[in-house]
Amino acid sequence: MLTPHISLEQWRALLAVVDHGGYAQAAVALGKSQSAVTYAVQKIEEQLGLQAFEIKGRKSALTPTGEMLYRRARALIDDASGLERAARTLSAGWEAQINIAAEVLFPTWLLLDCMAQFGAESPTTRIEMIESVMSGTNEALLQRRADLAIAPMVPQGFLGERLMMLRVLPVAHPDHPLHRLGRPLRLRDLSLHRHLVVRDSGSLRTSRAASVEVEQRWTVSHMASSIEAAVKGYGFAWMPEERIRAEIAAGLLRALPLQDGGEHWVTLYLILADPDLAGPGVKRLAEIIRANTNRQCQLHRAQVI
Repeated sequence: MLTPHISLEQWRALLAVVDHGGYAQAAVALGKSQSAVTYAVQKIEEQLGLQAFEIKGRKSALTPTGEMLYRRARALIDDASGLERAARTLSAGWEAQINIAAEVLFPTWLLLDCMAQFGAESPTTRIEMIESVMSGTNEALLQRRADLAIAPMVPQGFLGERLMMLRVLPVAHPDHPLHRLGRPLRLRDLSLHRHLVVRDSGSLRTSRAASVEVEQRWTVSHMASSIEAAVKGYGFAWMPEERIRAEIAAGLLRALPLQDGGEHWVTLYLILADPDLAGPGVKRLAEIIRANTNRQCQLHRAQVI
């Protein structure tokens, strides 16, 4: 086996120069002298026989080779940090805190029940729940802010298992003008009324939630706000059936009779940020979520994967 000649500290120095915009700034961030940071980067170039930086104007910039080194060094440092965290977690037993990112389509009551069951088994483990929308869930995984996630898509580089399928319906208050038309609706009919949308919680927000081009749109940050607005008759929205069962049963919301596209199904996945290094608490919480979700799907005769 080839023994590495470059230490993690040297790779950290290279990353810091790029991340902080120069050798002087990197030295401050690392708490080292500028000469030590410069020497560490020069040593990498010398040992590998390449040039990581080149002078452009008055600043140092990565060469194409340097860009490759930066990407691989970032992955190396992230892996090393993850290994250390996992080792500390395993040596201490169950984790002190677990972070879970959950797409708002997933029934909140069901996740809370799962958390309560886990809490009975490990009362000292804290849980932080990140309620996210669309790309916000994936961001939490990619930025290592979540140990596990429930998301409608699996980001590249991660593995996920299909957890459940949810039916999403277009709904409005029974007295909404769209219901009073008394006939199958076309998209053109919807475009004349206010669309209620839940905002993408990712930093790079998309407009995918806006499924219809309309003149009037209200965008809110929480599913509960969208449901309340629809119940008050302020607009129509596509909502997961599981989140509005009570409102439909009470006659506060009713599915719109669309001629085409009256419903669609969304697959939710259970994703562990790092299955190999996941602690016992993360694995146990995932088991509880998997079992309880499957049970509830059977009870409601939903489609079980």
